[in-house]
Amino acid sequence: MTTAKRDTYTPETLLTVAVRVFNERGYDGTSMEHLSKAAGISKSSIYHHVAGKEELLRRAVSRAIDGLFAVLDEPGATRGRPIERVEYVTRRTVEVLMAELPYVTLLLRVRGNTKTERWAMERRREFDQRVSDLLKAAAADGDLRTDIDIRLATRLLFGMVNSLVEWYRPQRESEAERAQVTEAVVHLAFDGLRTHP
Repeated sequence: MTTAKRDTYTPETLLTVAVRVFNERGYDGTSMEHLSKAAGISKSSIYHHVAGKEELLRRAVSRAIDGLFAVLDEPGATRGRPIERVEYVTRRTVEVLMAELPYVTLLLRVRGNTKTERWAMERRREFDQRVSDLLKAAAADGDLRTDIDIRLATRLLFGMVNSLVEWYRPQRESEAERAQVTEAVVHLAFDGLRTHP
């Protein structure tokens, strides 16, 4: 006698599966059937947990966005000289990116085809603008080189940080490895951007 498989998924474990499938297939290329097969549960079981695919997307990108915006409220991001604050935010952004890699990867890949994607893109722009404002304040204080256009510096900094989702694959989930990547990003960026007495 065989027993029917019980639905042991929670909204959180279902979200983990959905993010993996969205990152593999793309959000637009993922159907509820794909999610059902990947989770090993019926589509009706998925609907028991969420209203649909877009709710899973909203939860996933919200997790990434919430992690990034939380950094902006930490004491290191709100106190001190702008150059120290922007270095802190860069360091913590890299740490959040590595800790929430699948979620941030998905956030960086949304294209604006749905209401949730447009909302996520707007929130990303808001985060980027706040970091850009810190860079501008650091430049106004004379702490950044004047021979590099601040808009270019901002784009290059974001490009370097965001590129981690394309190549960073933890070999071992170690603090030392994450710290090494974080420090490399901060040193490469700010040793090149800072004015040196």
